[in-house]
This record gives sequence, C-alpha cells and structure tokens, in this order.
Amino acid sequence: MKTLQAISTVSLIALIFLCLAWELWLAPLRPGGSLLVLKTVPLLLPLMGILKGRRYTYQWAPMLVLAYFTEGVVRAWSDAGLSAWLAGGEVVLSVAFFFAAIYYARFSAPSRQAS
Repeated sequence: MKTLQAISTVSLIALIFLCLAWELWLAPLRPGGSLLVLKTVPLLLPLMGILKGRRYTYQWAPMLVLAYFTEGVVRAWSDAGLSAWLAGGEVVLSVAFFFAAIYYARFSAPSRQAS
C-alpha cells in the first residue's frame, strides 16, 4: 500500500507542476501565460489528504482527475508541438494517479484490514 500511496502522491504533485509550467512558461495559450493556469487550483484541494493518506480523499480525488485526463486527451489530439507532448504527459500522470488512488482506497478498506 505504501507504493500506491507514493505513486499517488508523486503523480499528483507532478501533475500540479506540469499544469503550472505548461500554462505559465512552456506552451501557454498566450505569450506570458494565461488564466488557464487556474486549472491547477482544483488539484490543490486533495493534496493534503493525499499526503496524509486519508482514505476518503483517495476515494473522491480520482473523479476530479478525470477532468485532467479528458483535457489531456483533447489537447493531445488537437494541439501541435510541445503542447501536444505536455498533454500526453498530463494523460499519463492522471492515469497513474487515478489507478494508484483507486487501488489504495480499495486495499485500505477497513474490511480488508481486518482479514
């Protein structure tokens, strides 16, 4: 379970930094950055719960990350160049977080701890 928690934590933090760097410096929609950087704010909501290993956060946070998966798929398909590559990275990180968090929540269930 520690491995799943580590994958969840690392992928969430990496996703936060990817979104910040993407929209501020690497490939913003407008030169100098855009307000699309605000898409990072919802990722901060589950951060403390993920870092502390709270099972409830691991249950709802994967649903939040599905929006980032969707954006990554759309932008990987429609954008070109570096932005498309960054979108691919967003897809990989969101999938990694999704599955690690889902399985952490599953394996940390009280019914599984008792056996």
